[in-house]
Amino acid sequence: MKRIAIICGGDSSEHDVSLRSGAGIYSFFHKEQYDCYVVDLKKGDWHVNLSDGSTADIDKNDFSFTVNGEKKTFDYAYITIHGTPGETGQLQGYFDLIGLPYSTSSVLVEALTFDKFALNNYLRSFGISVADSILVRKGDENSITDESIQQTVGYPCFVKPAADGSSFGVSKVKSFADMPKALELALGESNTVMIEAFLDGTEVTQGIYKTKEKSVVFPATEVVTQNEFFDYDAKYNGQVEEITPARLSADVASRLAKITSAIYDILHANGIIRVDYIISKTADGTDKINVLEINTTPGMTATSFIPQQVKAAGLSMGDVLADIVENQIG
Repeated sequence: MKRIAIICGGDSSEHDVSLRSGAGIYSFFHKEQYDCYVVDLKKGDWHVNLSDGSTADIDKNDFSFTVNGEKKTFDYAYITIHGTPGETGQLQGYFDLIGLPYSTSSVLVEALTFDKFALNNYLRSFGISVADSILVRKGDENSITDESIQQTVGYPCFVKPAADGSSFGVSKVKSFADMPKALELALGESNTVMIEAFLDGTEVTQGIYKTKEKSVVFPATEVVTQNEFFDYDAKYNGQVEEITPARLSADVASRLAKITSAIYDILHANGIIRVDYIISKTADGTDKINVLEINTTPGMTATSFIPQQVKAAGLSMGDVLADIVENQIG
């Protein structure tokens, strides 16, 4: 039986959210097929949670642990850390060095998708529509002027950490008077911040995974919230309506699926990714599909988007996870 490390936690503000994703992933795996352990990683403390409620330290030399004098190693790492180090490429580099296969994309792809500003400009070069944005580095925030914002992105705009998870440090700014506070909040999460143009439209999100044999694009989810935007409370405290499948015309749904599939190939992604979009209207009323961001370790609680979409597709999360594992080590 293959031994799977379900790796959660991490060093970002989303540590506890990641623990919930880890518990979700553990519940989804077929236990008759896989021997699963939840591994909690944060700076200075890497441990595996054992069935009796105790823990065992991870040996970083080979990512093993010892129970009752018996050393146990893993066959595969399923990474569900939101933020550093599991969504940045750092953990992937470590696993590459010790030769342990993992569920996410490569070091380069993880680093690229984690940096929202770099990702948007990379996708734009392939003809993918993204919002206009300004990059601000810590120490340069005083160089931002009202004029530069109005010329580049306009108001309202979003101020968000450029290199962090998407739940913390995000503000919707309606005038320059609100900018200093928004920058301070975002810089508390990341050393780089993105000021991004507001796109008015329908927010949707769509998951996908591919194996050597098949490509599976899940039904999209429409995100409806009465909050100013899809913030932490909307995500995790129920202040949102999530409609799966999204209320899209057949044409828009088809176009969306093709873009999601193309992005997966552009990135040469691995495992499940989720792409967030805003569908806006052009001057002539045409639906325009704009990428907001890409999640390479999307939330995996029972009520998260991906499990919703898997269910709507008539699939089983356990079967999907088995597909991903067996694609690499089957």
